Amino acid sequence: MKYNLLSSDEMKAIDALKEFHGGAKKISENIKEMRKYETRKRILKEKGFGEMIEDAEKLVKQFPKVEDFEKENDITYNSNYGIATAQVSGWQGAKVTHHAMKRIAKSVETDEACFVPSEFISVVALTDNYVYNGDLMATLMMSENIMKASKFCSTNLIGIPQPESRFIELEKLTGVTFERADVGNGLSALLLKNQGTFFGNFGGIEVANNNHLFYLDGITRTALATGADFFLNPSWSTIIAMCYYGRDIPNLHIKISMLLSTQNAMQFRMLLNIINEYIREDGTSPIYEINIGNGADAKTFIKCANELNQSGIKGVSLAAHMYINPDLGMEGFNWTDNAYKVLESGTNMTFKYESDGTARELDTMEAYFLPEDEREAVAHKIGDVIYYKALRATKDGKAFMKKGIKAIFGGASYRE
Repeated sequence: MKYNLLSSDEMKAIDALKEFHGGAKKISENIKEMRKYETRKRILKEKGFGEMIEDAEKLVKQFPKVEDFEKENDITYNSNYGIATAQVSGWQGAKVTHHAMKRIAKSVETDEACFVPSEFISVVALTDNYVYNGDLMATLMMSENIMKASKFCSTNLIGIPQPESRFIELEKLTGVTFERADVGNGLSALLLKNQGTFFGNFGGIEVANNNHLFYLDGITRTALATGADFFLNPSWSTIIAMCYYGRDIPNLHIKISMLLSTQNAMQFRMLLNIINEYIREDGTSPIYEINIGNGADAKTFIKCANELNQSGIKGVSLAAHMYINPDLGMEGFNWTDNAYKVLESGTNMTFKYESDGTARELDTMEAYFLPEDEREAVAHKIGDVIYYKALRATKDGKAFMKKGIKAIFGGASYRE
């Protein structure tokens, strides 16, 4: 007997939430509008980020170019190899991103020119202040519109304190109840009962009862307010809910975190079954990227990639960490040799940097969860951490290219 992943009542609640936000068409159209260069620039000027954006527009013109490296090193690519897409995690807000841009621009004067990664990951709690005061939109504009990152992934941690009125509103709308605690100042927070951070178990792994609805509400509000279209998702229930919710919103996507522990092909097939249950008519899914777990080796990565290709599911990329934070996993973790095996087999992969491998100050998971005021105070230091991650990605990408493996960086690292 086959069991449905969602009951009729669960689907009704998800449908009601989507209609509350205007329906699929309106959500999609609003995201498109809020991603436009001029729309974001106008709003950010009104919110006090005008000077930062103008400076970012100047800085990006100084960025080193991939074509110069290719020409200087007589690079040619082997079409039998896979393509490597660079991804860096930790773009923790506007000040951090702006400082990292300054470092990348200055690198052109050094012997170690730094390229912009193609994909960015941010683990900043989506508080109302961060979402609505312009900080997130400024980060997105510098990353997507100016540095031309192909993807920017934000993180919705379901334990973030929210206005109590929002809980009441969602309960009336969906017919469910949310177990929560009063945290003062008119705010409440979902009760999280397993070990983890204040904001929720390394990004929200504990999604109990009907709390997936709060996840969907959070990413939708953020998308409508800022044009953010890509979100981290480490929970099985929210993956199922998002695959159903986003099936008719083509420009809203999630990335499946390695914290979900997709460490083998069996777990990967579970994901494929979920995707297939709510596949879009064009064969795509709200899932854009799956981060294969740190315990997996090259053979497992290749096997997962082959099974993904055989599934007929379109538009899903696979990623692997090259280095990880010292407080996230084993000391000295380095996936570089595995990456070469994957790429030389003809398999595409996104090579991701949670760390540059040196365990420098603030290159930690703990730094992801700093309160807003503390993060602002050390923004330049976190910006340095991002720069060194991007530099490590550049060095590894250059090594790939010298081997005939094509590496993809952000658009600002290429000439128009």
